[in-house]
Amino acid sequence: MRNVLRSIMTAATALLMLGSAQAADGVDAIKQRGTLNVGVKADYKPFGYRDPTGNVVGIEPDLAADIAKRLGVKLELVPVGASNRIEFLQQGKVDLLIATMSDRPERRRVVQAIEPLYYSDYVNILLNKKAGINDWADLKGKPVCATSGAWYNKDVAKSYGPEIVAFDGSEKPLFAMKQGNCVGYLYDQTFLQGKLLEDEWKTDYALPLKGVLPSPWMIAVALDNASLQKLLEDATKDWMKTGFIVDTEKKWGISPTEYSLLMHERYKNK
Repeated sequence: MRNVLRSIMTAATALLMLGSAQAADGVDAIKQRGTLNVGVKADYKPFGYRDPTGNVVGIEPDLAADIAKRLGVKLELVPVGASNRIEFLQQGKVDLLIATMSDRPERRRVVQAIEPLYYSDYVNILLNKKAGINDWADLKGKPVCATSGAWYNKDVAKSYGPEIVAFDGSEKPLFAMKQGNCVGYLYDQTFLQGKLLEDEWKTDYALPLKGVLPSPWMIAVALDNASLQKLLEDATKDWMKTGFIVDTEKKWGISPTEYSLLMHERYKNK
């Protein structure tokens, strides 16, 4: 029995050491490998989505490509979701995350956030133009579709009084709204702006309300990965100085956010 327990403990220790080593891969290890693995979204237009050929493209893949260029290595984009992205980073399946990840205290306890934060979004609601909603207060008592687990669902319900009807993912609530089961879809403003670039939505739907609950997004690496953290911090400052993020937003069809413009103004002469 003692030998069995010793074998289990030895195997567990080996797995922990392997996971730690993978997660701690820094700049030198990535250069030696010749490939940078970046976790990005593949269902979040225009930040990361599949084009008609199946390739993952968008704002965040462009940022990832710039990092790979700075390292002089090939880029491998790894599609991730909200439920597995941190796990992929901790397991060493990706070197970093650029995946629409909001900066939350609980996340900072398990990953290393890159400063300055590269983006900031708002919460907004996609509405049918015939809904007659002109202010957040008009939502009181009305059913509003949302995505299960979104951190702002409770805050919006408490502040403005809508009846939140939550679904998994983003397609189910959009379908429910189109079927008339709710007056709008509550979600990240940039995602909703991306929907309005599509023929299916841009004719009958709009974002008439001002975004609320500003939510900064962070790039993340594994804890204690100092060399990659330093490279990403320098790159982020350079993006802000040159206006790279502002230009990339325009390239993919959305208006630069207040945050992007503010950070470009703050860094352009540094």
